[in-house]
Amino acid sequence: QVRLVESGGGLVQAGGSLRLSCAASGRTFNDAPMAWFRQAPGKEREFVAAINWNGGSTKAADSVKGRFTISRDNAKNTVYLQMNSLKPEDTAVYYCAASTVVGHTYYTSGGMYAYWGQGTQVTVSS
Repeated sequence: QVRLVESGGGLVQAGGSLRLSCAASGRTFNDAPMAWFRQAPGKEREFVAAINWNGGSTKAADSVKGRFTISRDNAKNTVYLQMNSLKPEDTAVYYCAASTVVGHTYYTSGGMYAYWGQGTQVTVSS
């Protein structure tokens, strides 16, 4: 059974940092893109950041560019999201996602990811 398990969420003050992790099990994703999305209460899910199969190419949403960094460790089948300079508007449930399309750079559309984690809550207080 394929599972993606996020961790690292929590409550932090504005300006603080958190590092999210997403560990995959049941199959390897080291040949396919992975990504982070988030969903705030009352809002649609939105793209946060994506990374290609070997970490050589990444994409971040304009709202987090320069503050959030996505990375991956294929030996551990894990993807990370380093979040710095957090703002109250970053408050959301954060989900990691894994694609099964081998060799592509990355996707920003959630529909292109076949596997999703259960989410981890990030709350930023002002």
